[in-house]
Amino acid sequence: MEQIPGLTRRHGQRTERLRSTMASVGLALAGRAGARLARVFGVSISRSTVLRLVDALPEPQPPAPRVVGVDEYATRKGRQYGTVLIDIETRRPVDLLPDREASTLAAWLAQRPGIEVVCRDRAPFFAEGATAGAPQAIQVADRWHLWHNLSEAAERTVAQHRHCLRVLVPEAPEPGPAPAPAEEMSGSPWPTGHRFADRTRTTHANVHSLLEAGHSRRAIQRQLCMTYRTVKRYADATRPEDLFAGQWQNRTSVLDEYKSYLDDRWREGHTNAWKLWEEVVPLGYKGSYQTVRAYLCKKRTSPRPVTARPPSPRAVAGWILSRPEALAETEQLQLKTVWDHCPELDALARHVRSFATMLTERQGERLPDWLGAVRQDDLPSLHTLAAGIDRDLDAVTAGLTLPWNSGPVEGHVNRIKMLKRQMFGRAGFALLRKRVLLAP
Repeated sequence: MEQIPGLTRRHGQRTERLRSTMASVGLALAGRAGARLARVFGVSISRSTVLRLVDALPEPQPPAPRVVGVDEYATRKGRQYGTVLIDIETRRPVDLLPDREASTLAAWLAQRPGIEVVCRDRAPFFAEGATAGAPQAIQVADRWHLWHNLSEAAERTVAQHRHCLRVLVPEAPEPGPAPAPAEEMSGSPWPTGHRFADRTRTTHANVHSLLEAGHSRRAIQRQLCMTYRTVKRYADATRPEDLFAGQWQNRTSVLDEYKSYLDDRWREGHTNAWKLWEEVVPLGYKGSYQTVRAYLCKKRTSPRPVTARPPSPRAVAGWILSRPEALAETEQLQLKTVWDHCPELDALARHVRSFATMLTERQGERLPDWLGAVRQDDLPSLHTLAAGIDRDLDAVTAGLTLPWNSGPVEGHVNRIKMLKRQMFGRAGFALLRKRVLLAP
């Protein structure tokens, strides 16, 4: 039978239009989901057939890009990575590589001598691959990654000077004299209404009333069902308070002479009972760990005055990294207070604002002066950032000067994550590559 071009093919079970439709469904949804959607259309097809239709599609042959973006994507996060290459001008994927080795990227770039610009992050394997495979191309470090690196360095610097943030906490008022306990005001260590005190006073009154009535101590013993020693103790006490004065409140403890040390360590933020017990044993403490634990447990559960806490280093770093006009008035005042009390954070803010101006206005020629100014201040985290920029100075200068960036690459990396999860991580590299490169 004669075949109609574009409509049927020899031994074909489907028209060309249906084949292309099912292949498009496979590109969008892969096997299982594509087969389920096909059944909604009234087409009976298996997931394996959908994948075979996708696999039969011709390999894409995109034109060689002039400006290419390079980034990594994870096939198994933390274990296996690949490389995605994007045409920055058309924002279309050009190719997927099965690994992120410098040699693989260099071989791919060497086959395309027309590449003029390579946009990348600051990963060393991409830098080495671009240098070896496209020595004629200008390498451009991505501006977002540069700002992200500066943000991390700024947060580490603020964390190193977290003690300077305490100036933002208002001073607590001096505590007034503690009110005298009820037992001291009444002259008794146990106040009225205390169960033990009331029982003792009642028993004392009964014993002395029977003595005044002429009963002997033996008779009182039998009448009140008490031991003779207990009756004698009540009879010899002129006041009920003499029976328990100092019995419990003034009791000494083996921990008494070490409580001041424990209090100091507690105020310093050391609250681990076992560690503090290990610290007081060399000082001569002979008691048990349970005694130390009980003492600290009482401090931990006792009500403490509510005091304001200084803002976190991340919050202050966020203020420094934000545009001044985007901050609330209270945040601006707090930031100015920190700068007045900490010259290092004041210098950090100046360097961050200078870098932000250089980045947004693309003034890459100012980068050497910025690096020199950073090295003059005592900011170790920024010194580490400056050393890393020095090792990649040409690419960073180009990133702060040229209009190219890796933004389109990051978008495709997110899309690859979606496709990979849609296939439950079980699809091979060939199918993933087809779905990325042939997507409409």
